[in-house]
Amino acid sequence: MIKKITHLTSEELDRLLNIWLEATIEAHPFIEKNYWLDNQSLLKEQLPQAELYVYMKDGKIVAFLGMIETYIAGLFVHTDYQNQGIGQQLLAEVKKDHKQLSLSVYVKNQRALHFYQKQGFRFVKENVDETGELEHQLVWDR
Repeated sequence: MIKKITHLTSEELDRLLNIWLEATIEAHPFIEKNYWLDNQSLLKEQLPQAELYVYMKDGKIVAFLGMIETYIAGLFVHTDYQNQGIGQQLLAEVKKDHKQLSLSVYVKNQRALHFYQKQGFRFVKENVDETGELEHQLVWDR
């Protein structure tokens, strides 16, 4: 079940941070783990201000998508629930509410890059982020 969260409880925030950290470290082995650990406090401040879509299974959050306006800041699925179509369902829900979406994805994260391309996102430009890694900027239009 997908729901939009407007006010995060501290328990929900902790759950989102745990999902984010675990999924991010697994998806980005080319970036030092400490980089993500160092950025966890920043994310803790930013999450409550984001537009959040969460996927609930058996009464608990197992995945979420965070947005700032039309920019998808991240889509994270707990590692135990990956490859079940949950990310695709979250993205489909967000597409219902927006005419255009954009996001950034690391070029080395081929799994995510292919996922977004399969979902209709197209390449716009590339840049190097603060980690020194190459990213592709992608957009989707209805």
